[in-house]
Amino acid sequence: MANYFVGDIQGCFDELKLVLDKVAFNPSIDCLWTVGDLVARGSGSLQTLQYLKSLSGSAKVVLGNHDLHLLAVHGKLKRANPKDQLDELLHSQEIGNLVDWLRLQPLYQQHSEKNIIMTHAGVPPNWDLHTLKEQADNVSKALQQEDYLTSLIANMYTNSVDSWNEELSELEKKIYTINALTRMRYIFPDGRLDFDCKLPIQQCDNPQLSPWFDHKAKLHPSHTLVFGHWAAIMGKVSSPKLKALDTGCCWGEHLTLWHAESDQKITQNRLKKS
Repeated sequence: MANYFVGDIQGCFDELKLVLDKVAFNPSIDCLWTVGDLVARGSGSLQTLQYLKSLSGSAKVVLGNHDLHLLAVHGKLKRANPKDQLDELLHSQEIGNLVDWLRLQPLYQQHSEKNIIMTHAGVPPNWDLHTLKEQADNVSKALQQEDYLTSLIANMYTNSVDSWNEELSELEKKIYTINALTRMRYIFPDGRLDFDCKLPIQQCDNPQLSPWFDHKAKLHPSHTLVFGHWAAIMGKVSSPKLKALDTGCCWGEHLTLWHAESDQKITQNRLKKS
């Protein structure tokens, strides 16, 4: 059995199939782990969700910020970004079932035997495994409630909840969890999340900001952390215990697949569209 972890697909379904063909991915014996942002900028968001849903237990999925935004768009809380290519998905007869499937997907996945943890954007440095599981599970439970749109999704669009403490309300804890696990890039010295800078590390001109993974952390010395979300760094991180897999396929770069057993990365360039 092989474990393959893939970066942000963003609807680049053709590229996903090609990179899986390169490793002869077999869902009968192999497992595909996806770091979230399954949909949006590529033309194959519908096919991506259909495929991952069809893999059942052979796919381990976490939600990214674009996936959560899709829930809001489908629920008529937000309009689709004009740059996203979601029309085919949103008008599909399967959209209801696919949204319900997305709502069942967690914000973190763990491979206990290999000490691997996967989230979309990373893990706050001051969180231990218990905190990650507890807070991510609370968000998942809220997504599975009938009133998930009004109780959670409608309230998640805020930058005001940017730091963690136990005094936060239950809703604020869920919002912080979403912000941290699906939107985090840079943080301040005191641990506050920054939501503005998306630049490569060498180009960030704010001396107060540093990548979340450069802070002393409770998890990644003992665990390998797999994440996506930050295409600008093109997989370049400060430790072999970090696997940054978003390499900007939807922006014209390539899709990255990490084979956990061999610690090898396999890539597929973005296809030129006619």
